[in-house]
Amino acid sequence: MTDLADANTGTTAVREGYGFDEAALESWLKANVEGYAGPLSVEQFKGGQSNPTYKLVTPARSYVLRRKPPGEILKGAHAVEREAKVLTALHAQGFPVARVYGLCTDESVIGTWFYVMEMVEGRIFWDATVPGVSNEERAAIFDAMNATIAQLHSYDPETIGLGDYGKPGNYFARQVGRWSRQYREDEAAGRDEAMDAVIAWLEANMPEDDGASSVIHGDFRIDNMIFHPTEPRVLAVLDWELSTLGHPLADFAYHAMMYHMPPHIVAGLGGADIAALGIPSEEDYVAAYCRRTGRENLPDYRYYMAFNFFRLAAIFHGIKGRVIRGTASNAQARERAEAFPELARLALGFTKG
Repeated sequence: MTDLADANTGTTAVREGYGFDEAALESWLKANVEGYAGPLSVEQFKGGQSNPTYKLVTPARSYVLRRKPPGEILKGAHAVEREAKVLTALHAQGFPVARVYGLCTDESVIGTWFYVMEMVEGRIFWDATVPGVSNEERAAIFDAMNATIAQLHSYDPETIGLGDYGKPGNYFARQVGRWSRQYREDEAAGRDEAMDAVIAWLEANMPEDDGASSVIHGDFRIDNMIFHPTEPRVLAVLDWELSTLGHPLADFAYHAMMYHMPPHIVAGLGGADIAALGIPSEEDYVAAYCRRTGRENLPDYRYYMAFNFFRLAAIFHGIKGRVIRGTASNAQARERAEAFPELARLALGFTKG
């Protein structure tokens, strides 16, 4: 995991093909960001698979800019305006996210839509086993993640101004349809036998729609959170580009995939001795979420797991397509693309019990 952390932590010079008119950006910042004062220097974060992300450095403070990638993109993808909307709504509720300072939908400024938010300083754990802390703190970190996702799922979307953030109901039918369609339409990335079999199983075994709907993150992982520098507390949840209105149990199961995820793909606990590390068992972690959200259990948990490994595989398939088309924004995109078949096989495993 050290290589992954090195590859994704910190910034580098703006990569070739991802530069823009910094003077035009600075003019926009002066007009739209309260308290902005230059001069400005721009660096590019190493992490961020889909939407290129930049650190904007000024003498007084730093900011973060997220933009749509330059070049050809799939319809409906890279919707930075949705990220800005959900961050703004959740920040107003006191949920741990960065404050958004402004959204720009004028492509003449830097060439694509973008938004600017505060820079939150803290710890990011790229390794789900959280090395370098005590077992007591590690357990508290896992409990903080559990409490944070339960808090997210507690909000009524209508009440917090996100009633139109997605379509309520039929979540699995819509998601399986969406991701299978994107998978099939990305001809550059090709087809996979295991992926095709998973799609067929998901379509044939879809749970009955129970109408449950909440704001969901869509990529709730330990490495998508910034923790307090010294306390086991979540300061900010990052990377909201897959957020929507959806089934909260699907969102939680995606988070719980960490118990089955090989660490060389994304931050996961696959192969780790979690008891020796003080990490709660999957059963106890599920029970804590159920307790916090007033549920007795999680029905169709195996389906949720198969679905989530399928969905992540579809995302990596999309990264593979971007690598082939030359529009991938992250230096590690090729490794993600190569992991796609393994994710498809993991998804297939859950279809077999």
